[in-house]
Formats: sequence, structure tokens, C-alpha cells
Amino acid sequence: MKVTFLGTGTSQGVPVIGCECKVCKSLDFRDKRFRSSIHLEANGVSIVVDTGPDFRMQMLRADVKRLDAIIYTHEHKDHTAGLDDIRPYNFSQQMDMPIFGRRQVLDQIQREFDYIFSAKKYPGVPQVNAIEITDNPFQVNGLSIIPIPVLHYKLPVLGFRFGDFSYVTDANFIPEESMKLLEGTEILILDALQKDSHISHFTLDEAVEIAQKIGAKQTYFTHISHRMGLHEQIDRELPEGIALGYDGLEITLD
Repeated sequence: MKVTFLGTGTSQGVPVIGCECKVCKSLDFRDKRFRSSIHLEANGVSIVVDTGPDFRMQMLRADVKRLDAIIYTHEHKDHTAGLDDIRPYNFSQQMDMPIFGRRQVLDQIQREFDYIFSAKKYPGVPQVNAIEITDNPFQVNGLSIIPIPVLHYKLPVLGFRFGDFSYVTDANFIPEESMKLLEGTEILILDALQKDSHISHFTLDEAVEIAQKIGAKQTYFTHISHRMGLHEQIDRELPEGIALGYDGLEITLD
């Protein structure tokens, strides 16, 4: 299995227009972040989790030539806005793109991209096959996926577990039942917005505490705001086995 960080940032990400902070002016590529998303390849299956506004550039940068499915964590625009840019995959693969999400997520996508679902489609619009998922395990082309229910303030969000790898973004609470689903994870990607408290995201300290409870061999943080601080500095402050993720980072699991 190979996991690529397509993006590790937020809509409060980097660079911020008019901001003169050290992070926004940093020349370290790890401080330059697209919106949070990952690409996963396992058992011949190519999957993206979330299609934010940067989706097109993320896929070009990562050179993803084939895409078998898209899985959505939740319906916020910074995780769905790039859906229109699946058109090249429709064309090259000659297939409708399967998109997986909870009913509320699919309903939101249908409202925001109503032209995709119109009875009389304009030629060339994205072609999708919307597939509803629940909290129950499901499969994509034979690849087993376990949903991990979490809360983003009061909004239900899904993380996902793929074998020994788990991905949890946009969360500030993980129920005990979901913590049990994360037991034994070897590689964990977890939401950590900034050092200061936030209404709907884990802070850095909260994310460290959760990561240590889960006990993965390696944890990477994502959904990082420019308010977090410089990547190089924050990374040095973190405990062993915990690090900030960065755009383009690739992880390989046996």
C-alpha cells in the first residue's frame, strides 16, 4: 500500500492573502499546503479521499494517471469543491466515477453540482456513480474499508481505515467505539489545526494526546493552519513517532 499526501492544509492555510507571518513568508516547501486530501494505492486500486478546491493541481502534481473511486469524509466545500475536475478521468477511463459518501454528503454534492445530475446533461459534464455508505464496512473493487465515525463540532464526519492505515481529518472528538476501530493501526493520519483552541478541530496538544492513546507506530498530522507555526520548528517539538505531514509525502506499508 502506498499513501500520498495530496494536501495537508486548510481553507485557513498557506499562503494567506496579505498575511506577513513567518509561515506565509516561509521558503520551506513543507509550509506550502493544498487543502487536505490523500491518494491511496493498494491491491491495484487507486482511491482519493476528498476532492477539495485544489484537486486538479494535486492530481497533476502527484501524477495520478488512474482513479478508481473517490471517498468523501464530509460535505464541507474544502473537501468537495474539486469534483468537476474528474472529467479527464471520465474521458481517459471511459467510465462513470464512483463517489462514496454518507447520504447527507451525496445530497449536498447533488445540490452544489446539480448540472452533473440533471436529466438533460450538457455534453462533457462529469459522470459519476453516487454510492451511499453508512458506518458499516464497505469495499471498493475488493479493497475493504472501515468507516471511523467522528465529530467535527456537531457535524458527523467519517475517517477511514484501510488495513493497518487510518485517516481521520476534520475532527475534535473521537467516540470510544471509534477509538476501538483504530486499535492496532500502524500508520495514522490525524487532524491537528493549530496550537490555540478551536471549536471544531483538534489542537496540536489534543492531537498528540489522541495519537498517544491510539498508539500507532507513526502518526502524521494534517489539516494544518498557517497559525500552527513553521513546520521545521513544530516538528522538533513533537514526541517520537509523531510528525507533521506535508504535501507530497509518500508512505509505503507492507
